[in-house]
Amino acid sequence: MKVLIVYAQPEPKSFNAAMLATARETLESAGHEVRVSDLYAMNFNPVARAEDFEGRRFPDHLQYDREQKHAQANDLFSEDIAQEIEKLLWCDFLILQFPLWWFSVPAIMKGWFDRVLVNGVAYGAGKRYDTGGLCGRRAMIATSTAAYPNMCAPGGLVGDLDVVLWPLQNGTLAYTGFDVLAPFVAHSVNYVEPEKRGQYLAEYAARLRGIEREQPLFFHKLADFGPDWRLKPDVEPRTVGQRRG
Repeated sequence: MKVLIVYAQPEPKSFNAAMLATARETLESAGHEVRVSDLYAMNFNPVARAEDFEGRRFPDHLQYDREQKHAQANDLFSEDIAQEIEKLLWCDFLILQFPLWWFSVPAIMKGWFDRVLVNGVAYGAGKRYDTGGLCGRRAMIATSTAAYPNMCAPGGLVGDLDVVLWPLQNGTLAYTGFDVLAPFVAHSVNYVEPEKRGQYLAEYAARLRGIEREQPLFFHKLADFGPDWRLKPDVEPRTVGQRRG
């Protein structure tokens, strides 16, 4: 299996760095091929801008998603974007690894989404969910948080973690066609003893050793929605992000 890890943590001595090392060693030991986009180490530019394109369809008014589609059709992406798209299309399995900051990813990873999950590759022209441009691939989130587990539970202080991660798991990964596996989450890493951090790393390695056998999370297929873009009357909502109302 070809694995791409997109990694966003600026501190090389962090727990996330230990997670990255664990993932790489575990996956390579199992015979998988691993590539890493270490966004901070790469000094990846997260800012979407006109300079992302070596030629423009609409030179007088930047319509970023439409320029992406034009660039994809005409090989006009800047080199840094082209390299990341190549990695994305190469992989069978994508891991997004990051510390959970402000209920989401670090800004540098959000910029990777904006610039690399491009119109014409990841989505567009009817490509959504089970028809998304990255269908046939799997993905998962691997994250750490300073919050205690009960804070991230239903009724907890910050809310159900499935709801917190919904924009990423549904809106970024499932939307573009990935089969999304359950996230790996290491809680309260700033406050636990080293033994607990070691336990988290062992649990992460165990997850990765069995990753090919895991069943993905459920997300509604495009056919579950009607022409009004709502779930059809005979389709019951089965996710945290969709409900009758």
